[in-house]
Amino acid sequence: MTDIFYRQYIGESDLPHIMSLVQSELSEPYVIYTYRYFLHQWPQLAFLAIPAGSSVPIGVIVCKQSMHKYISNRGYIAMLSVNKNWRKRGVASTLVRRSIEVMKRNGVNEVVLETEYDNTAALSLYESLGFIREKRLYRFYLNGKDAFRLVLTIPPDPDQASHYGRRTPIRGPLPSYPIDDEDE
Repeated sequence: MTDIFYRQYIGESDLPHIMSLVQSELSEPYVIYTYRYFLHQWPQLAFLAIPAGSSVPIGVIVCKQSMHKYISNRGYIAMLSVNKNWRKRGVASTLVRRSIEVMKRNGVNEVVLETEYDNTAALSLYESLGFIREKRLYRFYLNGKDAFRLVLTIPPDPDQASHYGRRTPIRGPLPSYPIDDEDE
């Protein structure tokens, strides 16, 4: 079996590969500005999977992290795509786990995403990682299909909790996150 290496997004040179993977595997069309919106603001939350001996990625995840309604530090999985020939090898789950680990280090409270209601492979993947179906979004996609919004609640890190069960105050400057009031 071929080894697969994972790395973070490094810049514009990765963009054609990301766009190609997403466009070939996902039903929703995205313009270049959508990719840049995520990749320029949250480059640390985009990962690529590349087989040993190749320079062409076979998997990608693109995410963001922002304050939701001023109360919740929310992660969002915008795009996850794995080449059909490389599925069932743990690539998607590894990409999701890596992104969530970075989000956790930045204090995320929850991670959300949407996926087509009949995408059983995606639903199975996310549910195996602990995501639950929050609600059905009717005619969510441009192709008219419904979606499920999935949510993963991230428990507080016990290493950051005091002996009174509260989170310890952050020392130094607070990280700044964009405010996201677009979703409910």
